Amino acid sequence: MKKILFVVGSTRRQSFNRQVADYVCELLQSRAEVSCLDYADVPFVNQDIEFPAPESVIRVREAVKAADALWVFTPEYNYSYPGLVKNLFDWLSRPLTAGDYETPTPIREKRVALTGIGGAGKTSKCREKLAELLTFIGAEVAEPSLGLRVDMAAWGTNQLTLDEEQKAQLAEQADSFLGLL
Repeated sequence: MKKILFVVGSTRRQSFNRQVADYVCELLQSRAEVSCLDYADVPFVNQDIEFPAPESVIRVREAVKAADALWVFTPEYNYSYPGLVKNLFDWLSRPLTAGDYETPTPIREKRVALTGIGGAGKTSKCREKLAELLTFIGAEVAEPSLGLRVDMAAWGTNQLTLDEEQKAQLAEQADSFLGLL
């Protein structure tokens, strides 16, 4: 069974993207082994602490390396991805040993699916820029990515309700992504 590591781009407890990830986890239940990456404790990239890497960075790198694929669920902040997400991928793109640019990083050639839920733009700019970043650092971005719009009631309740069309789109993306692994 393939191992898919979820990366949720928001640390908010009632994050809409976390709720979408939870729904996709249910969709994949019997078809893939799913886990969610805990990376809130990863420090900002800083060459003063890069070697040896902090324990949290080592843990995250090992989790990514052990996964067959990643699935990123992220909100859009100011037409881009959150700094938390950028910092994670910056660490994953750095060499494991000082000066060793030959050994592949854990993110290199890793298949990555992208999904985002947000406002009217359905995270389109975020997904576009994140795909560009991931491609640059050597990941293989699965197409198409999927953007969803938060239902209006959820903005006040923090309880996301996916409509039937959104559920069908997520199921289609899940099937497509599993077909690539």
